Amino acid sequence: MRGSDAVGATERERRGPSVPTVSVKRDSVGTGPAARTEIVETLRGVRCIRLSVRTDETTSPERQREADDIAAASLGIEFGEGNQLREAVDLDVSASKIGPFDRPQLGGWLARPDEFDALVWWRFDRAIRSMSDMHELAKWAKQHRKMLVFAEGIGGGRLVFDFRNPMDPMSELMMMMLAFAAQVESQSISDRVTGAQAAMRVMPLRWRGGGRPSYGYAPVPMPAEHGGIGWTLAPDSLAVRVIERIIALLLAGTTLHGIAKLLNAEGVLSPSAHWTAHQARKKAEATGGVIENVEPVKKPAQWRAGTIGKLLANPALMGWKMSGGVPVRDNQGAPVMATTGPILTREEFDQVGTLLVPKPVAERAPERPDSSALLLRVIHCAGCDGRMYLNRSSGFYGCSSQKYGTYCAAPATVRGTWVDDYVTAEFLKAAGPVQITRVTEIPGYDPQPEIDATVAELEDHDLQRDRRKSNAGMAAWQKRADSLEARLAELEKRAKTETRRDVVPTGRTFAHDWNGGDTTSRRTMLMDAGARLTVKRGTKGGWRTLDLRRVEFTVNGDLDPAIEEHATMAEDRAAEACNEAPHSSTSVRLSEPAQRGQELAA
Repeated sequence: MRGSDAVGATERERRGPSVPTVSVKRDSVGTGPAARTEIVETLRGVRCIRLSVRTDETTSPERQREADDIAAASLGIEFGEGNQLREAVDLDVSASKIGPFDRPQLGGWLARPDEFDALVWWRFDRAIRSMSDMHELAKWAKQHRKMLVFAEGIGGGRLVFDFRNPMDPMSELMMMMLAFAAQVESQSISDRVTGAQAAMRVMPLRWRGGGRPSYGYAPVPMPAEHGGIGWTLAPDSLAVRVIERIIALLLAGTTLHGIAKLLNAEGVLSPSAHWTAHQARKKAEATGGVIENVEPVKKPAQWRAGTIGKLLANPALMGWKMSGGVPVRDNQGAPVMATTGPILTREEFDQVGTLLVPKPVAERAPERPDSSALLLRVIHCAGCDGRMYLNRSSGFYGCSSQKYGTYCAAPATVRGTWVDDYVTAEFLKAAGPVQITRVTEIPGYDPQPEIDATVAELEDHDLQRDRRKSNAGMAAWQKRADSLEARLAELEKRAKTETRRDVVPTGRTFAHDWNGGDTTSRRTMLMDAGARLTVKRGTKGGWRTLDLRRVEFTVNGDLDPAIEEHATMAEDRAAEACNEAPHSSTSVRLSEPAQRGQELAA
């Protein structure tokens, strides 16, 4: 066996099956003394790629791959091909927040050290940004005897840290020094970003980017008419349609829990899931419709009543910039706008706010309503004024005083079919011919809600005054206090305008909807009309038919004026008909008396 082969064999026996391959390279042809043989070791490498933002073109995966390949070729490192390709691609991963061992793909390779010999990065900041992470990485490389390569180091030169020789401490020392520089650079970048975001926060229409905007908006490039620099927010059409539907359901009387249940049943994406889908679409557009290395994600968050309540109570719906849950204000105390197209006006926002106020307990619907009872919440006992409920087994409505432990001097009971038919006839007689109208509310404006919110913000700001220890801090506190005071003074000058209601006929009557509806819709119609049936205790002998002396039916809601107007018009028409009728002394000659007599007889 030749000497070089013997050395290779001995080395393979010492290192085991994970040793890289060895090839022989001759500098000159021949076998004489002038010939020189060099052993070139081919190392198994892992090409490491990381991006904080997937769409960043300056540090694209292609650019990193190219730099890694050049460095690897000069050092005898190969990454494999096809299914055997060794590559760790971590996109949308921040090195400042996620260490090497916790990254989706790189962490997997680090957990299998026997499958490679070297790790290759483009630059130092693609691997780590803190001394603690670099310490752990160097400790791991020293333990497993790996080589760490950075294609472009400080000054553009290549950096190679070979930990295969455990007796050489220089690699670890140099890495720690460079890690310190990387951490200082990371902190400087963080400070610059924080300062830039603080400056952009008070710029009208300027969106800082990098974060998730309030639901209903999406980042878009700043229009040219507003400078064309940076980003701003614009209404997200998909989310706006969901918000409009939520408000419509709320106006129709649906509870927040009911709305959440409906949205989840229809598969409507919640705010967090909607933003995730939005980012995925943008990334697909940036990568030509293909997203690489997509990891399985957990089940999207669902809609909750609390989620909807917070969404509708967020002033961001008016286009206001928010920070820490409070509006961002300018020097005059006015809210800084984040968009030129707010989803809601101040008046609409206040109107929605009134719908979020919890209803008194007395106005809430029972938690377990009997859907088969037409007169639920309509029929009441005259003895105690309490509600009467339908006993499904007997078919009778009964006073609920005994069930709920209250006293009733004369508890009433009445057959369900009797009062159902009676109320149906009375309601259709009174309201059946009345035309149904649609009421559209034109919101007014009341500055009081914003005054109250600004006062609360000012009071909270006042509590921070004693914490200011420096003149600069006190000046900053005073500046914000002055802006809030200025805003309050401006709001107090604004006039209040009342809400206007426009009534539009629908062309349908209550009789039409009643005849075409089910029990639930009819019961809703009665409750919306303010219908009420009071039943007195029965007397002996009143078991065959309904004794009308026991019942009193009234309609006292918004429908009552329309019923009264219709009744008045009917009386007027009847009076006009009487006035037009012939006087008793007037004689009328009938044409074709025989035919007329036959018609009357028929």
